[in-house]
Amino acid sequence: MSSNLYLVCYDLNSPGQDYSELYEEIKSYGYWWHHLDSTWIIKSPKSAKEIRNHLKEFIDSNDELLIVKFGESWAGKGFSKRGFDWLHNNAYE
Repeated sequence: MSSNLYLVCYDLNSPGQDYSELYEEIKSYGYWWHHLDSTWIIKSPKSAKEIRNHLKEFIDSNDELLIVKFGESWAGKGFSKRGFDWLHNNAYE
C-alpha cells in the first residue's frame, strides 16, 4: 500500500489546554515534519478522512483541524536548512 504526504493544520482555540496527546498522535505516524507552529506534514497510507477521524479525538470541540493531501508542487521560504532539506528530499517538487 503506497503512502501519501498530508498537511495537518489546526487552530487550537482553547487557551491553557494540554495538547501533548495530539502532538504525540501526529508523531505516531512515524514520518513527520514540523517547522511551522500549527502545521505538520505526515506520511501515511490512510485517507485524509481517516487521519481526521483519528486526530479529532485529541482536540476540543471548538478547535479546527484540516487535513490536505500534499500536492505535486510546493514553495517555501525561511526554513532552517534541516527543515528545507526534509521538504526537498520528501515532498514533490
